[in-house]
Amino acid sequence: MFTDFLSYMVLFNFIIPVSMYVTVEMQKFLGSYFITWDKDMYDDHLGEGALVNTSDLNEELGQIEYVFTDKTGTLTENNMEFIECCIDGFKYKHVGVELSVVDGLSSTDGPHRRICGMAGKEKEELFFRALCLCHTVQIKVEDKVDGLVKQQGTQCTYISSSPDEVALVQGAKTLGFTFQGMKKNLMKVQNRDEEVEMYELLQILSFDPVRRRMSVIVKDHSGRIFLFCKGADSSVFPRVNAGKQEEIKLHVEHCAVDGLRTLCVAYKELTQNEYDQISAQLHAAQMALKDRDEKLAEAYDDIENGLHLIGATAVEDKLQDQAAETIEALHSAGMNVWVLTGDKMETAKATCFACRLFHTNMKLLELTTKNIETYRARGAEKIHELLLELHKVVVQDKRCSSASLLRSWSVTQEYGLIIDGAALSLILKPTQDGGTSNYKNLLLQICQRCTAVLCCRMAPLQKAQIVKLVKNTKEHPITLAIGDGANDVSMVLEAHVGIGLKGKEGRQAARNSDYAIPKFKHLRKLLLTHGHLYYIRISHLVQYFFYKNLCFILPQFLYQFFCGFSQQPLYDATYLTLYNISFTSLPILLYGLLEQHINIEILKKDPSLYRNIANNALLQWKPFLYWTILGLFNGLVFFFGAYFLYDNTSLFSGNGQVYGNWTFGTIVFTVLVFTVNFKLVLDTRYWTWANHFVIWGSLAFFVLFSFFWGGIIWPFLQQQRMHFVFAQMLTSISAWLAIILLIVVSLVPDIVVKLLSRPVGRRQLQRYLVYNKAADSVTTPRSPVEPLLARSFSIES
Repeated sequence: MFTDFLSYMVLFNFIIPVSMYVTVEMQKFLGSYFITWDKDMYDDHLGEGALVNTSDLNEELGQIEYVFTDKTGTLTENNMEFIECCIDGFKYKHVGVELSVVDGLSSTDGPHRRICGMAGKEKEELFFRALCLCHTVQIKVEDKVDGLVKQQGTQCTYISSSPDEVALVQGAKTLGFTFQGMKKNLMKVQNRDEEVEMYELLQILSFDPVRRRMSVIVKDHSGRIFLFCKGADSSVFPRVNAGKQEEIKLHVEHCAVDGLRTLCVAYKELTQNEYDQISAQLHAAQMALKDRDEKLAEAYDDIENGLHLIGATAVEDKLQDQAAETIEALHSAGMNVWVLTGDKMETAKATCFACRLFHTNMKLLELTTKNIETYRARGAEKIHELLLELHKVVVQDKRCSSASLLRSWSVTQEYGLIIDGAALSLILKPTQDGGTSNYKNLLLQICQRCTAVLCCRMAPLQKAQIVKLVKNTKEHPITLAIGDGANDVSMVLEAHVGIGLKGKEGRQAARNSDYAIPKFKHLRKLLLTHGHLYYIRISHLVQYFFYKNLCFILPQFLYQFFCGFSQQPLYDATYLTLYNISFTSLPILLYGLLEQHINIEILKKDPSLYRNIANNALLQWKPFLYWTILGLFNGLVFFFGAYFLYDNTSLFSGNGQVYGNWTFGTIVFTVLVFTVNFKLVLDTRYWTWANHFVIWGSLAFFVLFSFFWGGIIWPFLQQQRMHFVFAQMLTSISAWLAIILLIVVSLVPDIVVKLLSRPVGRRQLQRYLVYNKAADSVTTPRSPVEPLLARSFSIES
């Protein structure tokens, strides 16, 4: 009995498609090169194209439900331009080659080096010195060479890991203060009078995403010691105790509303004793062997206190080309787009309107510390009350139907949510009564009902927490995170699919991502075209393998009932070995690499087609049962069709010779090989010379191999079971007719299903498009996009 069991295991092990694993890995690996070779994803400015760091997630690109994106350097160019500044409450704006004092006196006589506005010469020079000293910018000197003669002039270029710092140093240069580099710990600054000032750099308190500020401690030629600090307004304002805070704060808010990036600048003067204490404190923290980062953070927190506010700066970061169109396409494809940024709320909000994440008819809800403070003043449970109120507005609103989750373009009110990092910390903060879980659930329900979500003032860890929060919901949606800097790495690693942009803040995100692309606009083709096609290909490949192996092994299983359960194989051992290796492997591999059931141009123009494959639509029970039933039907036709035709031996023995069981098995196997390959012919919609070569080549190879294998007496075989079996079978016209008849009968159900699944006619489809486009132009303020088409895969090509 045990030997019989082992024999059946060997005989039926082909039902497990081991070769499918090899084919899938080859399809993923080779298919990833098509992303790398895509010329539409090549950036001329960088001189680089897309990069695939892992090929295991190609099909996941077609199942994305949530897109989490950074703002600076991802939606924007990260190419900063100094626009204006505020010194001691007065607004200064650079126009051309002159400085215009907007809030006070205008610049008049002569060049900018002689300008003295309402803030006063002392405050202006102190502010510009702070811009020239508080940074980590380096100077790259490029000599101009013409042949062998070196010219007199040299060209200096500012380089830094942060484009903001370069913009501020260049802005200070246009306003009269030029940073000339650093040599032997001495920083050189040329003032308005073209005098070179030397400052000794004593300490650098480096920038980090948690503090959101940086500081330097310098000593001038007279021995005075200054600490200059610049950073986000939320990080600097709580640490100042002098200066015109209200005026500068108002200026910062106005600039943020205009979409400008703002930084506040402050300083304090230190005595020698104070600096000695600071130096000792920093040295002790830097030399600590345990918890060094925490001790440094505490030291920085103690040092950066009691500051005097000088002013603020505003730089502009322009939106990337086609960023708005890309976000609209992702929305139309049914994806939820969330922006996670560390920028100020007003700045991020203006950017979201510019890139069409928010629109004018959208009702914006705010979950920020400002709202929470309002509830605190009312003496209520601030967080819980605010969450319940937002939940009532968004989730319990009767107008918010389930269709809103699919982003239907109807009269349903759309909501946008704005949440900041401080509010998120309070929501995720664990409590003794275990109320955090309830807060999380409320927040998730609110976010899932909103059309767009903006998370501002986010630390890198909080970005990853947001992604994890959505990823671990009961629906388990497929998430994608895209960013360009080191502060986005945690978010990129947390998401199912991580996309890194080859930006100006280094390549940390690109190196830690699954895919790297030059620009945000390339995300559109990566998801809507490559992701769509890869999902279709891999789903068809997997189900086709189960189908052809079921067709292969079912006749062998049925044959056991007619051979006394003797473990007699129906097919020759060589056929058993080569079926998945040579006769049926290459056609499906080429299908998985080249198939385009819909033209690429149509996929790019109609993002709503992405909805057709949402929620793993092609690997559900219904399509899987269809393939299974089709495989069972074909297997029954192969065996019993040949069995009943073979029952009358006179149909096959025109010369009076009796056929045996190997002839019977060869007829079944011949019908099998031709049918499964013809099934792929029916499914292929994008034909190339490679498809023709592998499909017809595989069939020709089977025929030639069968002649060759049975036409020679092989000395290493003890039994010549297949000697002239195939050739003698084809001498019978009845065998030819039986093979053709069984192939046709096997393919008829699939042909009928394809004919019955044809959608509406072309005229009806055009009328449907016109009607829905007209409705779309009335009900939605977004730019027109084509609606979701009621198409089946048989007509989309």
